Amino acid sequence: MDIASILGLLLCLGLVVFGIVNGDNGIDFGAIKNFIDPASVFITIGGSISCMLASYELKDFLKNMKSITLIFKTPKLNTQDIIQKIIDLSNVARKEGLLSLEEAASDLDDAFLKKGILLIVDGTDPELVRAIMETELASVEGRHNTVITFFERFAAMGPAWGMIGTLIGLVNMLNNMEDSSKIGPAMAVALLTTLYGSMIANWLALPASFKMKNFNAEEMMTKEIMIEGLLSIQAGENPRVIEEKLKSFLSPAQRALTASEGEGSEE
Repeated sequence: MDIASILGLLLCLGLVVFGIVNGDNGIDFGAIKNFIDPASVFITIGGSISCMLASYELKDFLKNMKSITLIFKTPKLNTQDIIQKIIDLSNVARKEGLLSLEEAASDLDDAFLKKGILLIVDGTDPELVRAIMETELASVEGRHNTVITFFERFAAMGPAWGMIGTLIGLVNMLNNMEDSSKIGPAMAVALLTTLYGSMIANWLALPASFKMKNFNAEEMMTKEIMIEGLLSIQAGENPRVIEEKLKSFLSPAQRALTASEGEGSEE
């Protein structure tokens, strides 16, 4: 469970609520009712969801909506662990030959890495191995981008429908200027729809898309490390050379962490 996502969403909501209830005379929780308007909810949230539903097939819409839970999960891939596994595999291949990797592959949890090892064991040409792995890599990234695009579009829908609600509220207000009792409720709809639309975009949809982009970038880098590592093993490169090559993907801080972990394991 990723605490940062939960904490960030709760803090954002808490700060908005604090801004609502904090007045000149202190905290007034009764002010919250001024920011609850069913018509604004129907126009903004309902309109946004309805347009997203119209933009996708039902199964795709439901699948993309469920993917919001991904931002609360911690990615399983650990780049440092992957590099260490590849180095271990290179040592096995160097001592016992490439065919010995088939048995080692049975203990791996990562399907992408296991597939690459089995291709090498089968004697597949290195260029073909790279082509197959990069094709799968592009396919994975394409699926990720589909979900990311969904939330980016959702973020665009919120403010757009907020503006539609604002226009509706202003039209109703201007048509009832002679009745002062109707000006306030109409103006409330006009302003609250804009607020709701901004909340959809900036409190939920955009943070979700940003988090998923970060997860995608991390996974793509890890899988690129796997490809380079496997091809280096197939080429018969020295494990030490492979280690240095793969560490070049990491930041200086990550390299230092990997080095310290390696020293600790030796002790």
